[in-house]
Amino acid sequence: MTLRFAYNTNGTGSHRLDDALMIMAETGYSGVALTLDHNHFDPFAATWEADAKKLAQRLRGLGFGSVIETGARYLLDPRSKHEPTLVTADPAGRARRIAFLHRAIDVGAILGSEAVSFWAGVPKPGIDPDEARDWLRAGLEQVVGYAGRRGVVAALEPEPGMLVETVDDYRDVAAGIPGLKLALDTGHLLVTGERDPAAAVAEFADRLGTVSIEDMRRGEHVHLPFGEGDMDVPAVLAALDAASFGGLVCVELSRDGHRADLMIPQAFSYLSLCRGNVRAAPSAGEPAGREDLHR
Repeated sequence: MTLRFAYNTNGTGSHRLDDALMIMAETGYSGVALTLDHNHFDPFAATWEADAKKLAQRLRGLGFGSVIETGARYLLDPRSKHEPTLVTADPAGRARRIAFLHRAIDVGAILGSEAVSFWAGVPKPGIDPDEARDWLRAGLEQVVGYAGRRGVVAALEPEPGMLVETVDDYRDVAAGIPGLKLALDTGHLLVTGERDPAAAVAEFADRLGTVSIEDMRRGEHVHLPFGEGDMDVPAVLAALDAASFGGLVCVELSRDGHRADLMIPQAFSYLSLCRGNVRAAPSAGEPAGREDLHR
């Protein structure tokens, strides 16, 4: 089968959303991973529902699928990155995160998104890990239950340094929560060293809700353009093929928004070369070099 690729808007922060979508479509992508945030799609805007319906129409016009991603840094608290989370000690904070995830699911339902991905969070110092896990399970039950009622796939992403850090952590927490899928970022496996990325795809093939891909160096949580890290991209794509994964494979280059005009086609061209059966992207000039990192 032909794999379907998307590009994450957390790597297009210097572009208007519609301009980023246009570049993706012209390049040959099949969809978008939409990070809900204040700059592209504010889920707390008074017009969020009308905005979602308008965006759904735009995506249909492009023939685009979508995944909703919820990792915005300061959307819930302008003074504390990624807070509050599902493992925040304050019950009101956890409730706010759950309400946000419910809103993300509502947006996903309107867009017809393939999945909504989210992570657990980092417990603050002094928090008892068992208590944090209890908070997490309670939150996950609410989120997954709501997603099921809305007909949306909820997918938990293991994130280096968080309470759910590895795919084994995911397996443990998901055991008691039917319907909770895995949002697999293949680069994170290189950071934690827990699995070979291609092997993880094969092992969790029946649990995959969505997949992210980028290059990354072993032990270093930095999203890199393809060819700059240790990821065996052809092996991962072959594993997704073998698993008959039909969802969007989402490129996540969150640190490269300043040069998204180059990275969107460059990433697609790299994936095309690895696959062979995906048409190459139109020329976008010379690939971005190291000297472009801070322009």
